[in-house]
Amino acid sequence: MKNNNSVQEWLPYEKIIDDGIIKLKNEKYIKITKVIPINYELKSNLEKEAILNSYKIFLKTCDFNIQILIQSKKENLNKHISKLEEEKEKNKKISNIFEDYIEYIKKINIENKSSSKNFYIIFDFYNQELNSKLNSNQENYERIIKNNLKEKYFKIKECLSRCGNLCFEICEEQEIKDILFSFFNCRKKLKQ
Repeated sequence: MKNNNSVQEWLPYEKIIDDGIIKLKNEKYIKITKVIPINYELKSNLEKEAILNSYKIFLKTCDFNIQILIQSKKENLNKHISKLEEEKEKNKKISNIFEDYIEYIKKINIENKSSSKNFYIIFDFYNQELNSKLNSNQENYERIIKNNLKEKYFKIKECLSRCGNLCFEICEEQEIKDILFSFFNCRKKLKQ
């Protein structure tokens, strides 16, 4: 007889608690931060050097486990092409420019070369010694976890802002579920 496990049984997380903290099944707690990066290639050589030095400081300052995740999604440009064709009809004077641009976008779309990227930093809290001491007082334990992860978030945000990046704390449960869904189910699109 085949054992049919539910999806919840094999997913690595147990629940989402306050402030966007995710409790994993192995008693670890993680937090996800979204990063909006700068365009490094558009910077001058002096700016690039400053950014790299700031990034080195970030890596040295973050004396805890982090995971940097880059998630790419292929984009369908058909809606964009339709809008461009409508604009081409409105602007007859520059229709030849529109036509060239539309052909270029169609080529990119056919070759599946268009993509968008999301950048995340995932960091955790796990302290086996603290687990055994505070296991009886769950409320105090969760307060320590929240404070620890909040402190790590502010450290990441401060260091990456020196590089010119923006960081956002993800606290909404639905947003976390959407991100987790996209991690585990990268081939399916979320309902908009």
